[in-house]
Amino acid sequence: MQATVAAWLIYQQTKDPLSLGLIGLSEAVPALGLALPGGILADRFDRRMIMLASSTLMLTASLAFVYFILGGSALLSAWPAYMLIFVIGLARGLFVPAQSALWGKLLPSTHYVNGSVWNSSLWQIGAVSGPAVGGLCYAWIGAGHTMILVCLLIGLALLSYMAMNGRKTERSSKAESVMESLESGLRFFFGHKLLLSAVTLDLVAVLFGGAVALLPAFADEVLHCGPEGLGYLRAAPALGAVMMGLYLAFRPPAKKAGILMMWCIAGFGCCMIGFALSEAFWLSMALLVMSGMFDNVSVIIRSTILQSHTPDEMRGRVSAVNSLFVGSSNEIGAFESGLAAKLFGLVPSVVGGGIITIASVIITSRLSPSLRKLNL
Repeated sequence: MQATVAAWLIYQQTKDPLSLGLIGLSEAVPALGLALPGGILADRFDRRMIMLASSTLMLTASLAFVYFILGGSALLSAWPAYMLIFVIGLARGLFVPAQSALWGKLLPSTHYVNGSVWNSSLWQIGAVSGPAVGGLCYAWIGAGHTMILVCLLIGLALLSYMAMNGRKTERSSKAESVMESLESGLRFFFGHKLLLSAVTLDLVAVLFGGAVALLPAFADEVLHCGPEGLGYLRAAPALGAVMMGLYLAFRPPAKKAGILMMWCIAGFGCCMIGFALSEAFWLSMALLVMSGMFDNVSVIIRSTILQSHTPDEMRGRVSAVNSLFVGSSNEIGAFESGLAAKLFGLVPSVVGGGIITIASVIITSRLSPSLRKLNL
C-alpha cells in the first residue's frame, strides 16, 4: 500500500519515469549496505528481536510519511519521500536476513518444499490486497489517511512478532571474528554451484525483466486508468502468484524442478514483452497475472534450495547474500527500468528487459547441468 501511494505521489509531481527508478534506488542502497552486517547479526543474536527492532524503524518512517502528507505540502517535494524510503531500506537490510533465517527454524527440513509454497502464497495474498487497497484508498480517502492505515497494519505485524516463541540460533563451534564469519558465509554461497545458478537466474529476471516500477507510467500514459487502475495493475502479478501457490500447495514442484524453473522464467520474460506491447487494460492485467504465476514457481524452488542446502549457523549470512542478489534486485531493477525508460522510451525498455530474461535462461541451461538435473 505504501509503495503504491508513494509512487503515485512522486510520479504525479514529476511525470518522469526516472523518478520511479529513484524510489527503488533509495531503498536498495541502504538495504544492500546493511545486508551482510544484518546477516552476521542474524547468526549471532536473537533473530526475533532483530525483526522487532527493524520493524519499529519501518513504523517510525511510515508515521513520518503521515506527518508530511497531513501536515502540509512538504512531501510534494520528492526529497522527503526519498529520505523516508531510504530509512525503510535501512530497516529492511536488517530485517530480511533475520526473517529468512528464522523461517528455516520453524519447520523440519522434510516440509521445506510445502512450507515454501504456503509461505510464498500467504505473503502474496498481502501483495495482492496491498496495492489494490492502496490505490482504492488513495482515491477514496486520500494519501494521508491511507498511510495511517499502513501504520496500523505495521503495528499489527509487530504484535505478531511479539507473540512468537523465540528460536535459539545454532552457532558454529569455531570462534570466528566478524570478517572471518563474513568470509565463510560468502565462500559457502559462491562455492555452492546449484544455489548460485538458481539465484543468478532469478536475479537477471528481476533486474531486467520486471516492469513493476514503471506501472505508474503505463497506467498514466498507455492505459489511462488512474490510481485505481494502478492499484489493480500492481496487484495482478501477486494475484497470479497466489493462484499458482494454491495449486502448488497440493502439487509441489518436486520432479524436474530445475527445468521447470527455467521454463517459468522464460515465460515470465515473454509476459513482460507482451505487457509492454499491450494497449488494452484487460490484456495487460492478464499478462501480469500470468507473470506472477511463472514467477512464484521460481521463487518457491529457489527458496527451497536456499533452506534445504544451508546449515542453520549460516542461514543469516547466506540469506543476506541472497538478498543482495535477489531481494534488492527489485529496487535496483526499478532504477534500471526508470533509467532505461528515460534513455530508450517506456515500451522499448520493457521489451528489451524481457529479451534479456529469455536469453539468460538459454545461457544458464547450457552452463548449469546441476540446475537442469535438480529434483526436490
